[in-house]
Parts: sequence; C-alpha cells; structure tokens
Amino acid sequence: MTWQTRASRTVYENRWIRVDEHDVLGPHGEGIYGVVEMQHPAVFVVALDDDDRVCLISLERYTTGPSWEVPAGGSDGEEPLVAARRELAEETGMTAREWTSLGRMNALNGIARAPEFVFLARGVERASDAAATQHEEGIDAVRWVPFADALRMVRDGEITDGETVAALAYAGIHLGRFA
Repeated sequence: MTWQTRASRTVYENRWIRVDEHDVLGPHGEGIYGVVEMQHPAVFVVALDDDDRVCLISLERYTTGPSWEVPAGGSDGEEPLVAARRELAEETGMTAREWTSLGRMNALNGIARAPEFVFLARGVERASDAAATQHEEGIDAVRWVPFADALRMVRDGEITDGETVAALAYAGIHLGRFA
C-alpha cells in the first residue's frame, strides 16, 4: 500500500526548517505523520590535503554536544558546489583546486526531507584567516588527521555525526580506501 496524504498543515517554520503535520493513511491505517523539511539542501566537504589528511572541525551542537565533523552547512539556495566552496572557506579558511561530487544522500529519511550533497576537495590551500566566521559558526578547532585515522575515529566512536560518517564512507569508496 502506498501512503496517502489526507490533509497537511505547517505547525512551525523558520529560515532553516519547516515542520508539517500530515493526516495520512498508511500501511498501518490512519494516523498523523510529522515531517521536518529543510528549507535548502545541505553540503558536506571531505577536504584532503597533499599529505592525505582529512580536515575535521570541532564544535558543540545544541542537540548532541561536542562533535567532530567535516566542514558542512546549508546551501542557502545556492548550487551545491558553490555552497560547498563557501562552507569550506568559512569554516576552515581553505580553498581547493579540485572538486569532485561524491553523491547525494537524505538525512533522517523516516522523519525529514533533507537532501544532502557530498564533495571531495583536493589540493587545498589556505585562502584566508577564518577565525571570525569560525567563531560565528561555533567552531572550536580545525584539525587535520590522516584519512585512516578519521576512519578509526568513526570506529572508536569519536566521530558520531551521521553525515560525517556517510561523507567519509563516500570518500573512502571513491578513493578505494578502508581502514
């Protein structure tokens, strides 16, 4: 049986998300389904330097606390690659000579419409001092770790952000590397 939407209403909205409540008919009968919709797709950047190190940022998330993540953010209506370049510069002060689209994914697809795009950035170099934008974004530190160490951090539970785990998996598959 396919899902049928009987009625919908927006119960909350801000510049980043909208929450809709739907009266539905689904496999288990009638019910209410809450859906979070991102206003714009997100982008995730696995940045590799010439020493094969991955760029990770440290920040504290309101919802989950301290987190190591790849540079990422909302596209704000931009094309995903444009947004990925902007996010890398804002969060790390870096630019990249080579960009590869690694794929598209959906976050929390049981409750959300949250498309995400993953990019590999290579040939990174410092473009600016990102201290001001890092502070605005709540970034505590920028750390470069060998790719294998990033995968070990996933395995050991040091990296728990689901999108970062998925972005590193995309990069590992693309690069043919696994710990």
